Amino acid sequence: MSGVNEIRSTFLDYFAENGHAKVASSPLVPRNDPTLMFTNAGMVQFKNVFTGVESRPYNRAVTSQKCVRAGGKHNDLDNVGYTARHHTFFEMLGNFSFGDYFKENAIEFAWTLLTKEFALAKDKLLVTVYHDDEEAASLWKRIAGLSDDRIIRIATSDNFWSMGETGPCGPCSEIFYDHGPKIWGGPPGSADEDGDRFIEIWNLVFMQYEQISVEERVSLPRPSIDTGMGLERLAAVLQGVHDNYDIDLFKALIGASVELTGVPAEGDNRASHRVIADHLRSSAFLIADGVLPSNEGRGYVLRRIMRRAMRHAKMLGAREPILYRLLPVLVAEMGRAYPELVRAEALIAETFKLEEKRFLVTLDRGLSLLTDATEGMGTGAKLSGETAFKLYDTYGFPLDLTQDALRQRGIEVDVDAFKTAMERQKAEARKSWTGSGETASETVWFSIRDRVGATEFLGYDTETAEGVVTALVVDGKEVASANVGDEVSIVVNQTPFYGESGGQQGDAGVMRGEGVKVEIATTQKLVGGSLFVHRGRIVEGTLKQGAALELVVDHARRSKIRANHSATHLLHEGLREILGTHVAQKGSLVAPERLRFDFSHPKPIEAAELAEVERLANRIILQNTPVTTRLMTVDDAIAEGAMALFGEKYGDEVRVVSMGVAEEGEKAGRTYSAELCGGTHVRATGDIGLVHVVAETAVGAGVRRIEALTGDAARAYFIEQDERVRRMAAALKSSPAEAAERLEALVEERKRLEREVTEMRKRLALAGDGGGSAGATAAKTVAGVGFLGRVLQGVGAKDLKGLVDEAKTGLGSGVVVFVGVAEGKASVVVGVTADLVDRLDAVTLVRAASEAIGGKGGGGRADMAQAGGPEADKADAAVAAVEAALAG
Repeated sequence: MSGVNEIRSTFLDYFAENGHAKVASSPLVPRNDPTLMFTNAGMVQFKNVFTGVESRPYNRAVTSQKCVRAGGKHNDLDNVGYTARHHTFFEMLGNFSFGDYFKENAIEFAWTLLTKEFALAKDKLLVTVYHDDEEAASLWKRIAGLSDDRIIRIATSDNFWSMGETGPCGPCSEIFYDHGPKIWGGPPGSADEDGDRFIEIWNLVFMQYEQISVEERVSLPRPSIDTGMGLERLAAVLQGVHDNYDIDLFKALIGASVELTGVPAEGDNRASHRVIADHLRSSAFLIADGVLPSNEGRGYVLRRIMRRAMRHAKMLGAREPILYRLLPVLVAEMGRAYPELVRAEALIAETFKLEEKRFLVTLDRGLSLLTDATEGMGTGAKLSGETAFKLYDTYGFPLDLTQDALRQRGIEVDVDAFKTAMERQKAEARKSWTGSGETASETVWFSIRDRVGATEFLGYDTETAEGVVTALVVDGKEVASANVGDEVSIVVNQTPFYGESGGQQGDAGVMRGEGVKVEIATTQKLVGGSLFVHRGRIVEGTLKQGAALELVVDHARRSKIRANHSATHLLHEGLREILGTHVAQKGSLVAPERLRFDFSHPKPIEAAELAEVERLANRIILQNTPVTTRLMTVDDAIAEGAMALFGEKYGDEVRVVSMGVAEEGEKAGRTYSAELCGGTHVRATGDIGLVHVVAETAVGAGVRRIEALTGDAARAYFIEQDERVRRMAAALKSSPAEAAERLEALVEERKRLEREVTEMRKRLALAGDGGGSAGATAAKTVAGVGFLGRVLQGVGAKDLKGLVDEAKTGLGSGVVVFVGVAEGKASVVVGVTADLVDRLDAVTLVRAASEAIGGKGGGGRADMAQAGGPEADKADAAVAAVEAALAG
């Protein structure tokens, strides 16, 4: 048996041939166990199956599970590089039975695989059983033919597994390999058991009980099997080496590290190469599963791992980032088994480069400070906690990195003093929060954030997870529990719910637990975006702080938001390409129903321009290329052409979202759209479906707005528009294809007829019959002044002035008043011929008419004035009012 990949495949194929479903490794960030920082065993993804909460379409499974032990109670970080078998990342081979087979089959499967498929010598194997598990001991004798001295009974918890204080549990049977007397150590249970001669390679857990309480344990109705075998340990046995770092996988990684640094893996440098090889794996897989370096939570653990590797690279003489240059070797070795490495290779490489570039800048200064601070110290001395904290706070040195740097010199760190300095910093941070300008109703969130820490966001690559309630707020006050009907704000330790920011609306969905259900209406980011607050209503049960909940994002809603967000990026780039690079985002709304995008542009967009923007966006959608994400510094991202969005605040590290390949223009063959963005997006551009701009308007000086629809909403819009066209065509008695031309012809015909009607009304009005009432007058003399007054039905205000001018010409000298009645309103125009303007004022006369029709004054010049009023039925009175004013 040769390589790691062949060993893994043989294991998986063997159990698949024996009725087991091959199940892909779950992510390193547990979706179904919020109490774990990282997936640390093969059974984690099956936890809910074992407890009966979840059912699967199979009752036998086999996996090769990615595992990390570098944080929390399972932390192997400090030992990595200095021992033969400690790793931060390892693969756990496992076979599982969910109420199907039990001890006999599990033992038989294991023995057959090891001795026949892998051809291990039987006399090199021995097993342990729980001291009172006579059934397992008897089966090992019968199936494997092991003698009593090779079946070791263990009475401690080492051979009794439990999921927790309550829940499924059962005895274990561990299989050990004897590396021979050349290596010191004794069998398990002996005084020399801590030696390296006898190495555990496989643990079989017989899950046959349920722990009800400390005092009560009952038998499970359907006993199950959970096994775990470290692939690296098995590979060492099969490849005839004692040290995991001597297997083919690590030889390839360490060989690449040696080639890059030019330093052999010998002496004191041996540990550094091992640290780099191990930490390369864990870092790459964590990034592929959505974890990015940060100063809290999982991201902080990742940063510690990366920086530990980077310090060892520096110790080997590296002056430039080198970890990303080792990545192709890792992908070549493990990419076939774990395709997520291939998919995320660009993101992993950028993250390595960014983190190492930043760390190298501060490392020399930090190490210099450390050297100065420890000058003259000998073995057993202790570095002050204040100095260690300064390294952490100023230079980004995690405490364990400082401890690791001093390890070889035998110098310790005053950890208690370090913690005291850390608490002092937190107290100062709390003081600064009180003056941050937040409203009083929101100050509750600052104390919660200080107590529970930042929320881990899992939503870039999952829409379901489990979380533990760390805080509940009702009516602005923190509470221990909330009941049915309460409007509640919930904080959990980790969440797949996106918090509203950058124009993207927060996620909605459901939270469920034992006897409780909460409908989440929206999610917000508070306290600088570090705390995700889920706003909702309890519809079942009582929710308590500390409760474990299943968190389920509304998938349909999230999918629509993703499509609209990605489409916004494509439209943004299209606008810049068609209108010019002056286009910059001035605000946006990304909702499930639609998208809205505001941008700088001095004038309305022509229809042809908008159509071209839409065409470009849909061309990228049709490419159906993956949407990629990289982590970069803001400066590097902008230098590479990524757009920063208006009004957004960015940290030192940003996510750069890239889409499509430009097919034309100066960017042909290069990335079409690249923007700094922390939102959620489609996985491939084709997931958008299509995009259609439905409106373009002005929202302010130099700012335009477009609104658009994507996917099903866009299709529904087109269907509705098509139905409108069909109805229009039917009304026009034409085909849909000819409907527009037919309608245009009808509109032109109507305009022509309206013009003719207007001309006829003018002629009638000037001829003496404007369709007015009996009170309308012919030309006459009033108080020695010529007077012509008429009411004109169907004549609007815009035509009255022209008619009055013509009537003044015909009258020669005098006053003309025409009242037009149209659409229930009256308009009045009074004209005074030029020879009378020194005696008569048209404005004064029109105000008399306006009062008669319920108007409020009027205005104009002495020779022409106009007014209006709502009482069209008083039009004759308006004419009479002007005549009376003349009569004096």
